[in-house]
Amino acid sequence: MDQKDALYEAGLKVRHDMFGVAQTDEAIKGASDFTRPMQEIVTRYCFGEVWNRPLLDRKMRSLLTLAILASIGKPNQIKVHVKGALANGVSEDEIREVFLHVMIYAGVPAAVDGFLYASEVLKEAAQG
Repeated sequence: MDQKDALYEAGLKVRHDMFGVAQTDEAIKGASDFTRPMQEIVTRYCFGEVWNRPLLDRKMRSLLTLAILASIGKPNQIKVHVKGALANGVSEDEIREVFLHVMIYAGVPAAVDGFLYASEVLKEAAQG
């Protein structure tokens, strides 16, 4: 297995762990000719290379990711990454603290949106 394949497999494992096998495989297998390169790059470099770097654990990366996504206003990605954060051991209280921190440093509207989108996912997670 070459380095490129090893990174892809490492990224696939992270995606499976964070988002579940079914959701991950559906996104990858459902990719079109147009979106397939994006899925491969996300799997290989985002999750295979960056999420596997040793200095920050997955929990810390999830907290950072939520803060960044709220700050730049990415609701769909917030929802996806709240699920991933829960899988990475982030608590609901920690998610709340992230968005309170965003409120001060990135603005009230960004944090309010973060709370709104995270609340939807947390409610679904609590229901089973």
